[in-house]
Amino acid sequence: MCGRFTLTADLPTLQACFPGVAFPSAYAPRYNIAPGQPILMIEAKQPLAATFALWGFVPAWAKAAPQRHPTGPYINARTETAARKAAFRGAWRNRRCLIPADGFYEWQQEGQARLPWYFCLQERRPFAFAGLWEEWQEIRTCLILTVAANERLRPIHERMPLILFPEEYEEWLWPRPSESPERWLRPFPAERMCGYRVSPRVNRSDVEGEALIEPLQETQGGLFTSLA
Repeated sequence: MCGRFTLTADLPTLQACFPGVAFPSAYAPRYNIAPGQPILMIEAKQPLAATFALWGFVPAWAKAAPQRHPTGPYINARTETAARKAAFRGAWRNRRCLIPADGFYEWQQEGQARLPWYFCLQERRPFAFAGLWEEWQEIRTCLILTVAANERLRPIHERMPLILFPEEYEEWLWPRPSESPERWLRPFPAERMCGYRVSPRVNRSDVEGEALIEPLQETQGGLFTSLA
Protein backbone atom coordinates (compact mmCIF):
# COMPACT_ATOMS: atom_id res chain seq x y z
CA MET A 1 0.00 0.00 0.00
CA CYS A 2 1.01 3.63 0.09
CA GLY A 3 0.04 5.61 3.18
CA ARG A 4 2.51 8.49 3.06
CA PHE A 5 4.61 10.05 0.29
CA THR A 6 6.73 13.04 -0.70
CA LEU A 7 6.86 15.64 -3.44
CA THR A 8 9.95 17.70 -2.65
CA ALA A 9 10.90 19.01 -6.10
CA ASP A 10 10.80 22.71 -6.87
CA LEU A 11 8.42 24.04 -9.51
CA PRO A 12 10.94 24.22 -12.40
CA THR A 13 11.92 20.58 -11.80
CA LEU A 14 8.27 19.51 -11.74
CA GLN A 15 7.57 21.33 -14.98
CA ALA A 16 10.59 19.69 -16.62
CA CYS A 17 9.38 16.22 -15.57
CA PHE A 18 5.78 16.91 -16.64
CA PRO A 19 6.18 19.03 -19.78
CA GLY A 20 3.09 20.90 -20.88
CA VAL A 21 1.40 20.63 -17.47
CA ALA A 22 0.43 23.86 -15.69
CA PHE A 23 1.06 23.69 -11.94
CA PRO A 24 -0.75 25.92 -9.41
CA SER A 25 1.15 28.83 -7.90
CA ALA A 26 0.13 27.55 -4.45
CA TYR A 27 2.33 24.46 -4.87
CA ALA A 28 4.97 23.96 -2.17
CA PRO A 29 7.37 21.01 -1.65
CA ARG A 30 6.24 18.47 0.96
CA TYR A 31 8.18 15.79 2.86
CA ASN A 32 5.32 14.08 4.67
CA ILE A 33 2.08 13.99 2.67
CA ALA A 34 -0.64 12.14 4.60
CA PRO A 35 -4.16 10.89 3.89
CA GLY A 36 -6.86 13.53 4.20
CA GLN A 37 -4.58 16.28 2.93
CA PRO A 38 -4.78 18.08 -0.44
CA ILE A 39 -2.45 16.56 -3.03
CA LEU A 40 -1.64 17.39 -6.65
CA MET A 41 -3.34 15.39 -9.39
CA ILE A 42 -3.32 15.68 -13.18
CA GLU A 43 -6.56 14.55 -14.80
CA ALA A 44 -7.28 13.56 -18.38
CA LYS A 45 -8.23 16.83 -20.01
CA GLN A 46 -6.63 19.34 -22.35
CA PRO A 47 -4.71 21.45 -21.69
CA LEU A 48 -3.14 19.41 -18.91
CA ALA A 49 -3.15 21.12 -15.53
CA ALA A 50 -2.41 19.96 -11.99
CA THR A 51 -5.11 20.67 -9.42
CA PHE A 52 -5.55 19.83 -5.76
CA ALA A 53 -7.73 16.98 -4.51
CA LEU A 54 -8.18 15.41 -1.08
CA TRP A 55 -6.30 12.17 -0.65
CA GLY A 56 -9.11 9.85 0.36
CA PHE A 57 -11.45 8.67 -2.40
CA VAL A 58 -15.17 8.81 -1.63
CA PRO A 59 -17.56 7.26 -4.21
CA ALA A 60 -19.94 9.83 -5.71
CA TRP A 61 -22.94 7.79 -4.53
CA ALA A 62 -21.86 7.71 -0.87
CA LYS A 63 -24.47 9.43 1.32
CA ALA A 64 -21.94 10.51 3.93
CA ALA A 65 -18.18 10.68 4.06
CA PRO A 66 -17.28 7.32 5.66
CA GLN A 67 -14.44 7.08 8.12
CA ARG A 68 -13.16 3.54 7.67
CA HIS A 69 -13.05 0.71 5.16
CA PRO A 70 -14.83 -1.12 3.56
CA THR A 71 -16.79 1.96 2.44
CA GLY A 72 -13.91 4.48 2.40
CA PRO A 73 -12.53 7.01 2.15
CA TYR A 74 -10.02 4.94 0.26
CA ILE A 75 -6.41 6.08 0.05
CA ASN A 76 -5.45 3.04 -2.09
CA ALA A 77 -7.13 0.53 -4.37
CA ARG A 78 -5.74 -2.71 -5.73
CA THR A 79 -5.08 -2.51 -9.47
CA GLU A 80 -6.11 -6.17 -9.76
CA THR A 81 -9.73 -5.45 -8.75
CA ALA A 82 -10.35 -1.70 -9.22
CA ALA A 83 -11.84 -2.10 -12.70
CA ARG A 84 -14.70 -4.26 -11.41
CA LYS A 85 -15.37 -3.02 -7.86
CA ALA A 86 -18.45 -0.83 -7.55
CA ALA A 87 -16.61 1.92 -5.67
CA PHE A 88 -13.95 2.34 -8.36
CA ARG A 89 -15.09 0.99 -11.73
CA GLY A 90 -16.61 4.28 -12.93
CA ALA A 91 -13.44 6.16 -12.07
CA TRP A 92 -11.34 3.41 -13.67
CA ARG A 93 -13.19 3.97 -16.94
CA ASN A 94 -13.58 7.75 -16.88
CA ARG A 95 -11.63 9.51 -14.10
CA ARG A 96 -7.99 8.50 -14.12
CA CYS A 97 -5.23 10.80 -12.97
CA LEU A 98 -1.50 11.13 -12.45
CA ILE A 99 -0.36 11.88 -8.90
CA PRO A 100 3.10 13.50 -8.92
CA ALA A 101 5.53 12.26 -6.27
CA ASP A 102 9.25 11.72 -5.78
CA GLY A 103 9.23 9.13 -3.01
CA PHE A 104 7.06 7.24 -0.55
CA TYR A 105 7.23 5.64 2.87
CA GLU A 106 6.49 2.08 3.93
CA TRP A 107 6.60 0.59 7.41
CA GLN A 108 8.32 -2.65 8.38
CA GLN A 109 6.76 -4.58 11.23
CA GLU A 110 9.42 -5.74 13.70
CA GLY A 111 7.83 -7.13 16.84
CA GLN A 112 5.69 -4.34 18.29
CA ALA A 113 7.62 -1.66 16.38
CA ARG A 114 6.78 -0.21 12.95
CA LEU A 115 9.99 0.97 11.30
CA PRO A 116 9.67 3.57 8.52
CA TRP A 117 11.50 3.20 5.21
CA TYR A 118 11.77 5.68 2.37
CA PHE A 119 11.72 4.55 -1.28
CA CYS A 120 12.52 6.61 -4.36
CA LEU A 121 14.02 6.28 -7.84
CA GLN A 122 17.78 5.90 -8.14
CA GLU A 123 18.00 9.20 -10.06
CA ARG A 124 15.79 10.96 -7.48
CA ARG A 125 13.55 12.47 -10.14
CA PRO A 126 9.80 13.10 -9.73
CA PHE A 127 7.45 10.50 -11.19
CA ALA A 128 3.72 9.77 -11.21
CA PHE A 129 1.56 7.29 -9.34
CA ALA A 130 -1.44 5.95 -11.24
CA GLY A 131 -4.53 7.35 -9.54
CA LEU A 132 -8.31 7.59 -9.70
CA TRP A 133 -10.43 10.56 -8.73
CA GLU A 134 -14.06 11.22 -7.92
CA GLU A 135 -16.21 14.20 -7.00
CA TRP A 136 -18.29 13.77 -3.87
CA GLN A 137 -20.64 16.61 -2.89
CA GLU A 138 -18.49 19.09 -4.84
CA ILE A 139 -15.34 17.83 -3.11
CA ARG A 140 -12.72 16.31 -5.38
CA THR A 141 -11.15 13.17 -3.87
CA CYS A 142 -8.54 10.73 -5.15
CA LEU A 143 -6.60 7.55 -4.41
CA ILE A 144 -3.38 5.78 -5.42
CA LEU A 145 -3.46 2.39 -7.13
CA THR A 146 -1.21 -0.38 -5.83
CA VAL A 147 0.36 -3.57 -7.22
CA ALA A 148 2.41 -6.45 -5.83
CA ALA A 149 5.75 -5.25 -4.49
CA ASN A 150 8.98 -5.65 -6.44
CA GLU A 151 12.08 -7.34 -5.04
CA ARG A 152 13.28 -4.08 -3.48
CA LEU A 153 10.16 -3.55 -1.40
CA ARG A 154 9.07 -7.11 -0.75
CA PRO A 155 11.19 -7.56 2.42
CA ILE A 156 9.38 -4.52 3.87
CA HIS A 157 5.85 -4.70 2.46
CA GLU A 158 3.92 -6.92 0.04
CA ARG A 159 2.34 -4.00 -1.87
CA MET A 160 3.66 -0.85 -3.54
CA PRO A 161 2.20 2.05 -5.54
CA LEU A 162 1.70 1.66 -9.29
CA ILE A 163 4.52 3.90 -10.58
CA LEU A 164 4.17 4.87 -14.22
CA PHE A 165 6.93 5.41 -16.76
CA PRO A 166 6.75 8.87 -18.41
CA GLU A 167 5.96 7.24 -21.75
CA GLU A 168 2.89 5.62 -20.11
CA TYR A 169 1.30 8.84 -18.84
CA GLU A 170 -0.81 9.43 -21.94
CA GLU A 171 -1.80 5.77 -22.19
CA TRP A 172 -2.94 5.77 -18.56
CA LEU A 173 -4.98 8.96 -18.88
CA TRP A 174 -6.59 8.02 -22.19
CA PRO A 175 -6.89 4.21 -22.22
CA ARG A 176 -7.68 2.27 -25.36
CA PRO A 177 -11.21 0.75 -25.51
CA SER A 178 -9.64 -2.72 -25.69
CA GLU A 179 -7.41 -2.19 -22.65
CA SER A 180 -7.18 -5.04 -20.16
CA PRO A 181 -6.56 -4.26 -16.47
CA GLU A 182 -3.79 -6.87 -16.59
CA ARG A 183 -1.81 -4.34 -18.62
CA TRP A 184 -0.97 -2.52 -15.37
CA LEU A 185 -0.22 -5.48 -13.11
CA ARG A 186 3.50 -4.89 -12.96
CA PRO A 187 5.71 -3.31 -10.32
CA PHE A 188 8.26 -0.64 -11.17
CA PRO A 189 11.67 -2.27 -11.80
CA ALA A 190 13.49 -2.93 -8.53
CA GLU A 191 16.90 -2.09 -10.00
CA ARG A 192 15.75 1.47 -10.69
CA MET A 193 14.78 2.12 -7.07
CA CYS A 194 16.49 2.51 -3.73
CA GLY A 195 15.22 2.29 -0.18
CA TYR A 196 16.55 3.02 3.28
CA ARG A 197 15.45 3.41 6.89
CA VAL A 198 14.45 6.89 8.06
CA SER A 199 13.63 8.52 11.36
CA PRO A 200 10.43 7.49 13.16
CA ARG A 201 9.61 11.20 13.33
CA VAL A 202 7.79 10.65 10.02
CA ASN A 203 5.20 8.63 11.96
CA ARG A 204 3.66 11.96 12.97
CA SER A 205 1.76 13.47 10.05
CA ASP A 206 2.23 17.00 11.41
CA VAL A 207 6.05 16.79 11.13
CA GLU A 208 7.67 18.23 7.99
CA GLY A 209 11.14 18.96 6.64
CA GLU A 210 14.05 17.59 4.64
CA ALA A 211 15.45 15.69 7.63
CA LEU A 212 12.58 13.17 7.29
CA ILE A 213 14.11 11.63 4.15
CA GLU A 214 17.70 11.50 5.40
CA PRO A 215 18.99 7.92 5.81
CA LEU A 216 19.04 6.53 9.31
CA GLN A 217 22.71 5.59 9.59
CA GLU A 218 22.64 3.54 12.77
CA THR A 219 20.26 1.41 14.79
CA GLN A 220 20.59 -0.04 18.26
CA GLY A 221 22.17 -3.10 16.70
CA GLY A 222 24.92 -1.13 14.94
CA LEU A 223 25.37 0.09 11.40
CA PHE A 224 22.31 -0.09 9.22
CA THR A 225 22.40 -1.34 5.61
CA SER A 226 20.08 0.29 3.07
CA LEU A 227 18.34 -1.40 0.14
CA ALA A 228 20.27 0.55 -2.48
